[in-house]
Amino acid sequence: MHIIIGLELLVFLPFSCSLQPPNLLPNPCNETCGKLHVPFPFFVNSSCASISTSFNLSCSNSSNLFLKIDSQSYKVLEFFNDGLLVDFPAGASSSSTCRMYNDLNSFGKSFEGKDEDQYGISLDNVVGLYDCDDSSVCKPDCETIELPGCDGSGNNLGCCYPLSDHSIWHSGEGFSVFSEFGCRGFSSWAVVRGSNSGKHGVKLEWGVPLKKNSSLMEKVCDLNAEMVNATSVQGAVRCVCQDGFIGDGFLNGSGCLQSCMKNGQEAYGDNCYIKKHDQRKMLIIVGILGPFLIVASLIALFYLLKKPATKPGMFDTEQAYYHSISFRKPNRTRLFSHHDLDKATKGFEEGQKLMSGPVGSIFAGVLGDGSHIAVQKLKCENEKDIIQVVSQIEILSNIVHRNMACVLGCCIESSYTPLVVYEYPANGTLEEHLNHEFKGNNGVGLDWYRRLIIATETAYILAFLHYENSPPIFHNNLKSSCIFLDDDLSVKIAGFGLLNSKFKYESHHFCKNDVYDMGLLLLEIISGSNSTHQKSPPTSALEKIRDGKLEEIVDPLLSYHEMAQLRRDQVQIVADLATRCVLFGGDGKIGMVDVVRELVHITKQSGDAANLDFLEETFSNSSLLQMISMSPDSIIIH
Repeated sequence: MHIIIGLELLVFLPFSCSLQPPNLLPNPCNETCGKLHVPFPFFVNSSCASISTSFNLSCSNSSNLFLKIDSQSYKVLEFFNDGLLVDFPAGASSSSTCRMYNDLNSFGKSFEGKDEDQYGISLDNVVGLYDCDDSSVCKPDCETIELPGCDGSGNNLGCCYPLSDHSIWHSGEGFSVFSEFGCRGFSSWAVVRGSNSGKHGVKLEWGVPLKKNSSLMEKVCDLNAEMVNATSVQGAVRCVCQDGFIGDGFLNGSGCLQSCMKNGQEAYGDNCYIKKHDQRKMLIIVGILGPFLIVASLIALFYLLKKPATKPGMFDTEQAYYHSISFRKPNRTRLFSHHDLDKATKGFEEGQKLMSGPVGSIFAGVLGDGSHIAVQKLKCENEKDIIQVVSQIEILSNIVHRNMACVLGCCIESSYTPLVVYEYPANGTLEEHLNHEFKGNNGVGLDWYRRLIIATETAYILAFLHYENSPPIFHNNLKSSCIFLDDDLSVKIAGFGLLNSKFKYESHHFCKNDVYDMGLLLLEIISGSNSTHQKSPPTSALEKIRDGKLEEIVDPLLSYHEMAQLRRDQVQIVADLATRCVLFGGDGKIGMVDVVRELVHITKQSGDAANLDFLEETFSNSSLLQMISMSPDSIIIH
């Protein structure tokens, strides 16, 4: 039920309506064959570096490009970022050959989805079927799509089936599966979801088998690229450039060049930077304006020096303000000196930074007594902000919970930059573990079950803060870098967004923010990277989920294709939950209790109830505990 709900919701997402591939840069050897540029990792000449000989193409008569898989050659018609469009074997030997229907076995054993495969039949294909005995294979959804014949003329399909349907054909299969319905031939078109037209041919997806190239793939992706799973090639991955960059994503290829608009046209690479002659123009302008700026600065300095000094004995208003700040009631909050925290964080140097954002930054540090701390550096604009921060520090310092990092104290000495001090457990942040940056994990990442427990504990503590405190407490800054992990990899949240002037008047708004941020966190837990949702909303990731290409965003190190079916189903349900949090969290149609309920249900299915013992410890309200323990089937989106 959960998966069906999620897929229904995703119809609201925008999608591309064009099959035109994005600009593909040629490989480093700048090879061409006829009108086609050969992109990396494909190559023609053996002297051109690549990843595998499986990407070797042949150029016939300097005009026709061919891909050989096993003993069969396929004529290449077009390249895409994730694959290539090939002609049918019957049309490979001669460009003048045009057959509407082809042998169902022509794309057979070479595409059965073995671990060592580099190619698979893409889900973007719509198949036309000929003379089928069983019409149940025909799907009306694709009958309105314009599917031209191989000669460019119109085509009247009697029966068609989109491979993205999944009900009959599955990834890793050839077209021979349709013979079970008495079909005697097929044709195919590559059609992007949402498009109303296709291109005649078969789109093949490519990927690099991770098992055979695991050590290679760790060093093969560009700095501005990420590794993604192939959808149709079992156990295979590709390098994909992040948003704002263009290229093949591989270090040995074109890499990832910055993409931009310049003079109304798309540009990339060095063209996005200021040219040398532009720099000379700027130097000339600076040379002209420089003397005027110097004179103005000297005049300002002169008047500043003439300003009367403060009379002895007068109290500086800012210092008086800081001295007047105090907590309303006795508590365990410690007032740290700025000197001690500056020393602990090595002068707040960049290498100590755990997180940065609009509400401030967090730095790791070690006090003189050896205690490990995390110091949150906030940005206040006025005294009112300072008062709000101190008030919320007082509230947080009195919260005691196993999944909350203890607020040790604060520092309010430095102008409008208050510092909040948290305990900092030995196992770093969730972000470091997901990005494999934590030095203490010996290169071993978090498995799926541990990620599920972390997600459940995070939702639990947020629900506790929302529902078990009056007034409710909201995080307002939930990120993987704000989730600390202790010796047992249990969650300790920190880095609260303490600054917002609307806190008292629009508390419901922050509840929605926490649910939305929880959705982004779930996507990051699935993908192992926050690059899937750097944009708001994370359209690309949600489109992949909607299009049945969840594998492409799953962390390759989770080995999705080798997971047990139960684990795959769990990943799908969590992706569905993340989608609802992002789409409906802001509308208040799903709350943190709903998120906890579903995550608890999934975790219980894993058969280790011992990890849920903290449920009784977290909630004092028995009715709330009972509501969370209910089946997630009761979650209804209105």
